[in-house]
Amino acid sequence: MAAPCEIVRELLKDVALQEQTSDYMKNDASVRDIIEKLTCLCRQKCYREALDENAFQCILQILTATMNETDDFSRNPTKPAQYETTLQLTTECFRCLRNACIQCPENQSIIRSIGLIDAAIRIVQSLHVEEGVHETLLLNALRCGLQFLGNAASGNRESQDCIWKHAFPSLFLIWIVTDYFLTSPELVEAIYSRMTSQERIFFLELIIAKLGEKKCGTDAISANTDIPLKLVEFLAHCFQENCKAVLCFAADAAANENEEALVVVRLLDCLCEISSCHEKYECLQTQPGLLEDAIEILQQTHLIGKLGGNVFSISHSPSRVEQVLHPAEGFKAHVIRLIGNLCYRNRENQDRVRTLDGIPLILDNCSIDDNNPFMNQWAVFAIRNLTEHNRENQEVISKMDRLGLADTSFLRSMGLDVQEREGTLMLKSLKKGQ
Repeated sequence: MAAPCEIVRELLKDVALQEQTSDYMKNDASVRDIIEKLTCLCRQKCYREALDENAFQCILQILTATMNETDDFSRNPTKPAQYETTLQLTTECFRCLRNACIQCPENQSIIRSIGLIDAAIRIVQSLHVEEGVHETLLLNALRCGLQFLGNAASGNRESQDCIWKHAFPSLFLIWIVTDYFLTSPELVEAIYSRMTSQERIFFLELIIAKLGEKKCGTDAISANTDIPLKLVEFLAHCFQENCKAVLCFAADAAANENEEALVVVRLLDCLCEISSCHEKYECLQTQPGLLEDAIEILQQTHLIGKLGGNVFSISHSPSRVEQVLHPAEGFKAHVIRLIGNLCYRNRENQDRVRTLDGIPLILDNCSIDDNNPFMNQWAVFAIRNLTEHNRENQEVISKMDRLGLADTSFLRSMGLDVQEREGTLMLKSLKKGQ
């Protein structure tokens, strides 16, 4: 059997022969077949390592030619069939480059040094997707181009710098607003670390807005586009790493300018929205340490709040409307919401909250608090999810010391009621009609 380098060399020799003719792009279907074979070979590490600079120079020449074809078509769209084959060839080149970068730092470096990253960004920038006009082909090319850039940047600081230099901020704003950036979690992870706190906040707010559009069914641009699970896990990891930054808000008034803490607030907002889409993002319920970190930050903010005089303290302010909102307001309510979402129909998480003494903690936050609008409702929601089909958690509540019956209107609105029997409180589900 021939060595991988010999097989790759023979394939590229066929492309080189066609490149010697001035009109080789007219044969781009046959060129595409050759690149498809190379794409398949690059799924194996031995073939990826067999690629050299000449191989990537060959692909760069093809992409340069397809870019010229694309520019010609945008000025004079008279040959739609030829444009379609050009897009297919562009897509296949991106797929090949995407595979070639996987766990191969040497290929990443060659690709960067010969200008392939710059060329890919210019091509992606020129792909204007319009509904019904080569839409599927354009989307495929765009998606594969972003995947290639993500793999080229993965674990490679120099390539990340190169992408940042050529694409940020104008191109990234376009990609984010149109959802395309979100389809490449590798690219998001590579670039997120380079963003300033303000840029991260803007990015997270756009994700929240996109999630809101999908819930309302108003996402006309890309109704079938969801946030990749890998990106969801990355956002959860970012929250876990930095969630304690919000504790600075309790220190002094100037702390509300802490940008790292502001990012954490937006990360939490994202996770609340994402985790509410349980069927799509059930992976969050098994994210290592997320539930434990959420309970811990709730404990810490709750204890700090009991000291009084800070944003985590319970507030009943009659002049609320006239006050400027603090960025941390609602943080405890959202943490409780996240805990409730993570425990939805998940017995393991329900039990974990009990063993971490999270049930009394959540019940202790079941009160009206102007610093945390709707915290009462989210606490009731969390308790409902914690006790559903979980007798042990129900018993924890029933065995608590009697302090009298509180207003149960919120519980009743959730289909639950507290009843007093023989000196103890029992949590019961309401029958329909009650």
